[in-house]
Amino acid sequence: MSYQDSISVVVPVFNEEGNIAKLHQEIKDVCEANNYIYEIIFVNDGSSDGTDEVCRTLTPLKYIRMRKNFGQTAAMDAGIKAAKNDYIVTLDGDGQNDPADIPNMLNYLHDNNLDIVSGWRKNRKDTFMKRFVSRGANFLRYLLVHDGIHDSGCSLKVYKRECFKGLTLYGEQHRFIPAILKIKGFTVGEVVVNHRPRTSGSTKYNWKRTIKGFVDMISVWFWNKFATRPLHLLGGMGFFFGIAGFGCGIWSIVLFCEGRKMRDNIFPPLLTIFFIIIGLLMIIFGLMSEILIKTYYGVHVDTSYSIKSVEEFGMEINEE
Repeated sequence: MSYQDSISVVVPVFNEEGNIAKLHQEIKDVCEANNYIYEIIFVNDGSSDGTDEVCRTLTPLKYIRMRKNFGQTAAMDAGIKAAKNDYIVTLDGDGQNDPADIPNMLNYLHDNNLDIVSGWRKNRKDTFMKRFVSRGANFLRYLLVHDGIHDSGCSLKVYKRECFKGLTLYGEQHRFIPAILKIKGFTVGEVVVNHRPRTSGSTKYNWKRTIKGFVDMISVWFWNKFATRPLHLLGGMGFFFGIAGFGCGIWSIVLFCEGRKMRDNIFPPLLTIFFIIIGLLMIIFGLMSEILIKTYYGVHVDTSYSIKSVEEFGMEINEE
């Protein structure tokens, strides 16, 4: 039933003037060959080269311009929120993801009744250092997140549109979308995809993005374990410090009963006070976090970026 599928292809682009025209044509050819109802969404994340000029020559295209470079996650979030069709496909704008993999991924989603299918770049065409860093990040992700996939960094993914209802992405969280959605109960699968060498432009990955990605990984881990009950973590730590303070208090009493002068044994009483105060603070922070979490789930969350314009070239506008 693939001929009935409607897809929105979301592509964040940043200084990719040499890649986007070919990529757009490949996406268009795949969608038309498979009789998809489709829209192509390019999100220009503050490019400083000729990306804007090239995008304006492409049809059909929904073209979103960010006011400045907010990062790949923000650009992807803006594109996802602009998508109108039943399935959302995301991929990089550097041409390394192959649009020809989209039909197989979509069919795999249908056949296995999944909500998300992630691409697995089993044979990557990247530099040694980039592959080394990626494998290290994947190992840490396996230890902390457990999203059940091999390659969370692959941008080529297929989602049901309802996956993003009420979800806003921040930081470098585009790598962890399957993990975030799995926490919410969505089902995730994985398909080996083709990965091509970059033919134009330069990579946008650097050590800063690696560090940001690790910090966001910790955030996803915390959200997975304690998002609804942060008191379980902070209260547990408070209880631990309280027990340590109680033990130091017993130690202080024993020293006092033995007739030792407190001025010569000031360390145990100080530890008692320190641990008890830290324990109480942890419990108080846990209770405050519980209140903040309930507030978070009860109010609208604003986005961290600003869109300059949304334009459509060669597309029919359907009034709902």
